[in-house]
Amino acid sequence: MIFSADELRHMVIRDTLKMLGDWSPAAENLLIGTAAQESGLGFCLKDKRLVGIYHISPATHRAIWDKYLINHPELASIIRGLAGQHSFLRDPHSELVTNLRYATAIAWLIYKRTNLPIPAAGDIGGMAKFWHRHFHAKATGSAEQFVRNYRELVFRACPLVA
Repeated sequence: MIFSADELRHMVIRDTLKMLGDWSPAAENLLIGTAAQESGLGFCLKDKRLVGIYHISPATHRAIWDKYLINHPELASIIRGLAGQHSFLRDPHSELVTNLRYATAIAWLIYKRTNLPIPAAGDIGGMAKFWHRHFHAKATGSAEQFVRNYRELVFRACPLVA
C-alpha cells in the first residue's frame, strides 16, 4: 500500500466524486473497496494489461471515452480537465497510473455507466457483488476476496462512511 485508506478516501476519492457531483458514502466506499481489491490500495499498479490503482484496462478506458463520455460532453470536459495537458495526448493510459483523481473518475464512470443503483454504504457484500458484476468484463477475483480485502485494508484503517 502506497498510502493509507484514510488518505485515499479523503484526499482523492471524496474530492473527485464531489467534483463530479456524484459524492455519496456508498460511492466513496465502493471506490475505496475497488482500489483495495484491485491493487491493494496501490501496492501493485500493473497486472498484465490492467494498470493503476483500480487496475483499469486500456480497452475499458477507451470504452469509457468512446461509448459513454461521447454522450455526456459536459462530463467529458470535466474528466479531460483532470488529465495532464501533455501526458494525456502522448499516452492517455499512463494517466491511469500517474494521476489518482483521473483514475478515480474513470473508475467511477465504469460503475456509473451501468445506470444501476449502487449498494448501500454499509453493504460490503453488496459492493463486492456489484464490483464483480460490473467492474471488469471478466472478474479478476471473487466477491469473497473483495470483502476480505475491504476488511483487511480499509475497514481496519478507517471504518465505513455511512
